[in-house]
Amino acid sequence: MNLRATYRLQFRKEFGFEDAIRIVPYLARLGVSHIYASPILTARKGSPHGYDVIDPSRINPELGGEEGFRSLAAAASNYGLGMILDIVPNHMATDHRNAWWMDVLARGRDSAYAHFFDIDWEPPDSALRGKVLIPVLAAPLVDSLAKGDIALGHESDGTSFVAYFEHRFPLRPDDARLVRHRDFPHDALQELLDRQHYRLAWWRTAGDIINWRRFFDINHLVALRMEDDSVFEAVHAKMFALYAEGHLDGFRIDHVDGLADPGAYCRKLRARLAALRPGRAYIVVEKILAPGEELPGDWDMDGTTGYDFMSDVSAVLHDPAGAEPFARAWADLSGRPADFDDEERAARREMLAAKFRGAFEATLRAFLRLPVPVSHDMTEAAERRALLSLLTELRVYRTYESVDADSPAPRALFDSAVTRALRRAPANDAAALAFVVQAIRNPVAEADGRRSVAVRRFNQLAAALAAKAGEDTAFYRFGRLLSRNEVGADPGEFAITPAVFHARTVARSRCAPLLATATHDHKRGADARMRLAVLSEISGEWQSTVAVWFETNAGIREPELDRGEEYQLYQTLVATWPLELSRHDKYRMAKLAERILGWWMKSLHEEKLHTSWSNPNRTYEAASADFVRRLLDPDVSGEFLASLSHFVQRIAPAAALNSLAQCVLHCTTPGIPDLYQGTEYWDVSLVDPDNRRPVDFAARSRTLASEIDFRSALTHWRDGSLKQQLIARLLALRAEHPEVFRCGDYRPLVAEGARAEHVVAFARSDANTTIMVAVPRLCAQPCIEVAMPLPRPQFWKDTALVFPAETSGRSWRPLFGGDFAMADAGTLTCAELFAHFPAAVLIAQ
Repeated sequence: MNLRATYRLQFRKEFGFEDAIRIVPYLARLGVSHIYASPILTARKGSPHGYDVIDPSRINPELGGEEGFRSLAAAASNYGLGMILDIVPNHMATDHRNAWWMDVLARGRDSAYAHFFDIDWEPPDSALRGKVLIPVLAAPLVDSLAKGDIALGHESDGTSFVAYFEHRFPLRPDDARLVRHRDFPHDALQELLDRQHYRLAWWRTAGDIINWRRFFDINHLVALRMEDDSVFEAVHAKMFALYAEGHLDGFRIDHVDGLADPGAYCRKLRARLAALRPGRAYIVVEKILAPGEELPGDWDMDGTTGYDFMSDVSAVLHDPAGAEPFARAWADLSGRPADFDDEERAARREMLAAKFRGAFEATLRAFLRLPVPVSHDMTEAAERRALLSLLTELRVYRTYESVDADSPAPRALFDSAVTRALRRAPANDAAALAFVVQAIRNPVAEADGRRSVAVRRFNQLAAALAAKAGEDTAFYRFGRLLSRNEVGADPGEFAITPAVFHARTVARSRCAPLLATATHDHKRGADARMRLAVLSEISGEWQSTVAVWFETNAGIREPELDRGEEYQLYQTLVATWPLELSRHDKYRMAKLAERILGWWMKSLHEEKLHTSWSNPNRTYEAASADFVRRLLDPDVSGEFLASLSHFVQRIAPAAALNSLAQCVLHCTTPGIPDLYQGTEYWDVSLVDPDNRRPVDFAARSRTLASEIDFRSALTHWRDGSLKQQLIARLLALRAEHPEVFRCGDYRPLVAEGARAEHVVAFARSDANTTIMVAVPRLCAQPCIEVAMPLPRPQFWKDTALVFPAETSGRSWRPLFGGDFAMADAGTLTCAELFAHFPAAVLIAQ
């Protein structure tokens, strides 16, 4: 399998397999080797993403069904393309079309599928024992019954069910036979509901008493027990068949941290696929790696889905000097913490209290069941505080402690959390904290499995908490510089040096991960982040500009609006403002306002400061929306829009240089470049659903057909086709030298001279070929001065790149044109390297 590059397609009802077949020739010409498909198994009706699976045994008929998929696989194969599939082992949707879930609700613990789902059949609440909580009601049960919102419905075949608006719930088999020809007034209906294997409840009770594990805090996604072999086989049966038949070359595993034992699952999957077909399947896991964390080697995976690279390639193009002034400005303006760690700590405490109270209590009960020496004098309250403190201080998704006796100890990041928890804990809680930590660290599983249950509950709660408190809360609250608040990134890490970038790249080169710069999960598109990265270099100009905007817009702002939120709005407008947009174009301004409003309403709800999904403040939301509409109305805010447009146009050349540098690094560093649909043009999209908008593939196919001369390409740098052509050229290079990029060495190269820190360079090589790559960084001011994404040669002064000694005497072929003469025994000046294009790729054979 020659895995060169992947192209992510987001399948949905509006873009199915037939649509994908039509673009296969384009993808082949672009140079990718594999289609990377979003989940294709049968999901909830109209699902925009496919992660809410209801039937893993069938390919989604809304996408074209099995026949449509086989046609796509055949079309791809005809053009030499393979396929990687995104799969969802962690959860399913609690939809009435989910036959497994409905059988559990109808038969309870006697269902053949009862062990499929992670349900606690013996919770502390006696009214829930032997039942499943169904928290879907808009009001308490008694009120819903009184209003007549709950009733009995009947299928055409006479089957009866409980109906609540669009929801349907089955009856126990005995009750289903009894009710077919009877009327059920209020009291009788209440008695009928009391007899069922589920309990209908107000949705607000879920966080406190839900007795099954959800995907994060989402009530319509129920977790699967993938550790059970029968569940594993049932959920993967269709994928295994497609792989065995040769239609798939590998898989992306969604939310691996939610599983009971990620390592055991990964090893089981690897072995199962090996038994189905010769050769090694390509498998990557969706895994958020904290700074300093590496994917466990014993998982036997090919790497992650590339969020870590997406963070690193962005961070190396930010200026570390901007960290302190941006932090100070943010704290002064918003009144919120300057340190992201403080923001995340607060969010973790809030989420444990508001969203995961039930999961926390279940975890606590599991630890309370462990034997404690009498001499410890440890109280339940102290153990509660200890567990709360440890979860609050953890900065990694889970400890990866396994129930296996020979499993490795928890990683160093867990030790750091323990240190911070001990530092903050009162003296009388130290013993309780030590007990909890020892239980997690102890590699010996007890005979009755109590410790295994406790550790599993801790890790699965920790993973859900990390996502909900971090990405879905603190990331929206912390507005220092939004380009660093990206999935997979640590917003507290403002920038990294080339040396750190190289070190992390070397670590990644031990496997073959996907490399992403944009995904279906990203909060801001690849090139939106690169535009904001420019601000890190011009903090003074940016802050003075924003100060003027605050003053200019005082007359259209409601007094209660949050200044920190407004500051984030200005950053977002800078990041997404279309370069070709005229502020006088009312139609396109209205379309932009629609996009920005979609992002801002989601941001306000996710940050949970003035409104939220669960406790909406309609007055505040209306005032915020009105502000955005006025702000982007040319008749109201002409002065501001003129200033905004001028500022964006001023920094745009520097942003383009960042984007081109990012693109080159994306396609040449160790790993497999993954292209998210449509982002081969400039990508200034926002968080979903904005980043899942339809793609104009016809336009992309036309521009790809036109070859360009890179020596003169910058004359039309505003055209997104330049980025597309750059990608195509680099992917062609990967096809020409597959061994260099598949398993060649990665060697950082040294720059010398006055601008040495403004270059990222390295060499990739095998026994026969060396490819040198160099890109500029931190070139905002020289690009602004010339209004082009290429500094004048004088900017580089005496800066030169030192080539590997073993390449001495070789001739070099430049990928982007130009003639280079090696001078000074193996050095080349950056003025020569970047004379015509803001990147250099040289091939020596």
